[in-house]
Order: sequence, then C-alpha cells, then structure tokens
Amino acid sequence: MKPEKTAFCHWYDKTAGKIIPKYAFFSVIFCFVFNSLIYTGLQILMKKAKHFDLTTPLDEAIPFEPLWAFVYLGCFLFWAVNYILITRQGKEGWFQFATGDYLSRIICGIFFILLPTTNIRPEVAGNSFPEMLIQFVYWIDAPTNLFPSIHCLVSWLCFAGIRGRSYVPKWYQVFSALFAIAVFASTLFTKQHFIVDVAAGVVIAEACYYIGRHTKYYQKVEEIFDRVNRKVFGEKFDEE
Repeated sequence: MKPEKTAFCHWYDKTAGKIIPKYAFFSVIFCFVFNSLIYTGLQILMKKAKHFDLTTPLDEAIPFEPLWAFVYLGCFLFWAVNYILITRQGKEGWFQFATGDYLSRIICGIFFILLPTTNIRPEVAGNSFPEMLIQFVYWIDAPTNLFPSIHCLVSWLCFAGIRGRSYVPKWYQVFSALFAIAVFASTLFTKQHFIVDVAAGVVIAEACYYIGRHTKYYQKVEEIFDRVNRKVFGEKFDEE
C-alpha cells in the first residue's frame, strides 16, 4: 500500500507538478546544482594552478562580436525550457538523460583539474548595450574552466534529449539544433571559448548521452532519487 501523500505533495500536484513530474523534481534541480558545484567549485579550487592557453591561429582569426552576447546569455532560458521538456518523456527516459548529464559534469571536472585552461579576453571599452552585456559576462565569469565548454555541452544535450521524441514538435527539435549551434558560435564570437572547447563539449555530450541511454547505470541514479521522493512526497514512484 502506498503511504499517504504529504501536504507538500498535495501542494506540488496543484502547482509545479503541472510542469515537472514529481519523479523528476529533485533530480532536475540537482542537474543545475551539480553543474554549479563542478564549475564554480573548481574555479575556486584551481585558482592558483598553472593554466594553459589553447588559442589557435584559427581562433584568433574569428572576430570579436559583442552582439553574440544575446545568444550566449539567452541559452540559460533555452536550457530551462528543454530540461523541463525532457523530464516529461517518462521516468526511465528522464533518468537515462539525467545520468548522462551528471556523468558529463564529472568528466568536465576531471579536465578542469588535469588541464586548467584560460585565455586572454579583448578589451571592451564601448558603452553600447551589447558591449555592456559582454562586460557583465566577463565580470561574472572568470576566463577559466574553458575545456570542454559546458555552455556548448549543455546546449547540445538540450537538443539530444528531445531529438526524435514524438511529443516534441518537429519545428522545435529543429530550432533546438540550430540554437545549440548558435550557442557554439556565440562562445567563439564573444571570445569565451576556443574551437577545441566547442568540439570537446559536443563529443562529451553525445558520449554521455549514449552511456545514459544504453547502460543500466541510470537505475542506480533513479533509486537514489526514488528514496528522496518517497520521503518528501509520501508515495512510491513505480509509475510515470
């Protein structure tokens, strides 16, 4: 017999539950928490380490275009929308995706420790809105943890997670692919990343997504969050 629903569960069903299924609530939050722990935590930990500049002549040939800051910052909304869409594909599908997501950050963390990277950003002296946006980006985000690009990795995962899903309109799947590519371009035109960072982000995203979808590791991740869900919501999650 299923335990009685908690008051939080009743509240959730009437509010956030209309957007994100209960089985995915804590695991999707953890996607973003874990991302921050890896990215920001290792920036602090590796602050005094020797950092390597992987800039190539091709990177130097790419012009600096502050207008691309709109895409670079706009991707945060894109991530939120697509992660919510992915949670709604069913419990198994979601945890397969989430497992790949967590694994990708672990791999990024390993690179951030073993191969700390940095670059030299251009001087931004203007006061146009795009230039102020890029100054804001440079202010909040230190030029470290560049390889692989998490911006590109997450954007591609957002496309991979809905790719071929019948419940997502074809036009939005196409849009997600094109927007992910636009994010790749934005990281280069804003001089936030190198070409090799972009390529590594896509490769790691595809590899981790494949592992999540084609192995049983997701079942362990699902079990962990099932325990959390039962304590918070007061019911089992054997069904979608």
